[in-house]
Parts: sequence; C-alpha cells; structure tokens
Amino acid sequence: MKSFEIAGQQIAPGERKKINLFVARLYDATEVSLPVEVIRGKKDGPTLFISGAIHGNEINGVEIIRLVSQQESLEKLAGTLILIPIVNVFGFNNKTRYLPDNRDLNRCFPGIE
Repeated sequence: MKSFEIAGQQIAPGERKKINLFVARLYDATEVSLPVEVIRGKKDGPTLFISGAIHGNEINGVEIIRLVSQQESLEKLAGTLILIPIVNVFGFNNKTRYLPDNRDLNRCFPGIE
C-alpha cells in the first residue's frame, strides 16, 4: 500500500491523524491553519476529499464532516478519506462568506481567472 504524506506527516494504513495545515501568518504574527483529518483504511482503495465552510458563514458542512468522521463504518474503509471541515478559516472566524480582501473563495480555484 502506498504511503500518504501531508504537511510532513506520514499517515500509515489503518491510521487516523488530525493535522493543522499552516496557511498564513496574520499581520500580528498569529498563525492561521486548516484543520485536516486523514483516515486511512487498512486496504488500498480510492481517495475521497470532503470539505466544508468554503463560505465561512455556511457552517452546515462543518457538522456534517464531524458526523462523517464518527461513523463506525470507517473501520472497514478501503482507501483514504481526507476531511477539511473549515476551508475558509478567515470567513469562518469573521462569520462572513468572504476572504479578508472581499473575494469569494469559491470563485478562486485554479483555472478561474
């Protein structure tokens, strides 16, 4: 089974890790990171990525990801599950849809001008 690495952390088959993925440093030197949970099955399989709160004021996905992460059926997982409940940390902390520069993160993915 292939190894899986994120933010310098190795996640072995059958292992589950919560990682804070560094994103930025604010003007006051406060570090901002994304909470990431990686769940690896004991067997090979596909990788599934689930994210929430791309719009910081749309928080239903945060709870849905929490519920998914607690499913007993994950013990039988084949492959890798990557969960990021809060993608737009800036918007989430400020209870707004937007990034600090007033852009909509959902309109900023690669390939979109």
